[in-house]
Amino acid sequence: MLFDDMLKADESLFKNEHALDPEWVPKLLPFRDHHQRAIADCIKPVLLGRNGRNAFVSGAPGIGKTAAARWVLRDLEESDHGEKVELFYLNCWQKNTTFKVYVEMCAQFGYAFTQNKKSEELFDIIKEKCNKRGAVFIFDEVDKAEDTDFIYSLLNDIFNKSLVLITNEPDWINTMEDRVKSRLLPETISFKAYTPEETKQILKQRLEFAFVPDAVTPESFDICCTAAGKVSDVRVGLHLLRQSGLIAEDESSKKVLPTHVEKAILKLPAFSPKKPEALEEDQKLVLEVIKAKEHGKIGDLFDAYKAKGGEGQYKTFQRRIDSLSRSGYISVEKVTNREGNTTMIRATKKLTDY
Repeated sequence: MLFDDMLKADESLFKNEHALDPEWVPKLLPFRDHHQRAIADCIKPVLLGRNGRNAFVSGAPGIGKTAAARWVLRDLEESDHGEKVELFYLNCWQKNTTFKVYVEMCAQFGYAFTQNKKSEELFDIIKEKCNKRGAVFIFDEVDKAEDTDFIYSLLNDIFNKSLVLITNEPDWINTMEDRVKSRLLPETISFKAYTPEETKQILKQRLEFAFVPDAVTPESFDICCTAAGKVSDVRVGLHLLRQSGLIAEDESSKKVLPTHVEKAILKLPAFSPKKPEALEEDQKLVLEVIKAKEHGKIGDLFDAYKAKGGEGQYKTFQRRIDSLSRSGYISVEKVTNREGNTTMIRATKKLTDY
């Protein structure tokens, strides 16, 4: 019959669709035991009423940094030690200034009277709260923060604490002010990309959590694994599994077929860089300055940017440089000479071809 394979109105291919969310953390996180233990070891002294160690966690996107840190945080929350310390997790892409960080911290321990208060007043509240018990702070995408004053204050004024800083940029720590870096002195925890087989095992675990048994054909699953493996990003595989399932449901199919995955791939956001006309205005201005000079020291380029009307501060300018570098518009090289360390910026061939 023509309609025998259609899903009924109350049927679904999904058992738990949330299991395909990159932020969802399974009970067991495969292939990151060593990293989780390293993060936990930095935190343990805080649980004993002592000052903990700090951690700088770095690695490419989609390889488990956030998941590992949140797994450790959840494990601590569920343990007998969870009530001994204040626990904070913040994403600095969303909370990108010291004031926003402080407001979010207050919200996380239930203090709602933040309106009309200055950063210093909020920090006094945080300090009083955390110094009673100790605290663990996890700052994800910390390189997106506009300033690091909150890190300095936490290091300086919280007695027993452990800071975990997560970033895709292994060199970001070198951009920190010396006054912050000298107090931070973190242990470096580097994440390497998953192997294709590890990627497959992770996606298989999520598949079993997310879908009813046999909902995804082996061929469809293999296509998702291959796509994720090519870019070394588990999130791509998770996205394809979810979108393929939704497409299959839209078509009332009882299985996720290769044709559904192929349609999902066509909807996958492009990873290639945007053309300059699609960039934000401030990014365009930075590109114009670099293109005009072809290459130069970052400090000189910043001066040229300001002369052309750029309104961003130096930290904001550095973030623009990092973003354009990751997108392939420019190349960035750290250089050491008699004058000290500096960063050289060059326009790539791709840029001059536009």
